[in-house]
Amino acid sequence: MATIIAKEQIPEYHIVPAFVDRTGAWVNQLQYSCRLGNEFKGKTVITFETTKGPRAVETTIWSVTDNHIMLKGGMEIPLSSVIDLYC
Repeated sequence: MATIIAKEQIPEYHIVPAFVDRTGAWVNQLQYSCRLGNEFKGKTVITFETTKGPRAVETTIWSVTDNHIMLKGGMEIPLSSVIDLYC
């Protein structure tokens, strides 16, 4: 079970790759989440791996690159660290 944190706390954690890299599996869901955030201001719960165990954040996804999820305020989460997404 992941510990829920505030988006502003992300920089306090050392993000590491998840045990299973499912980057390719997230493509469609990330596109939907990005549209949800930009057009409807909807939020997505992102669970990612850190050195202190899994953490989850409920936030708006502003954009997605080949390697990162970009959040408001210039924060980013590496796709390789994502464990789960929930829109």
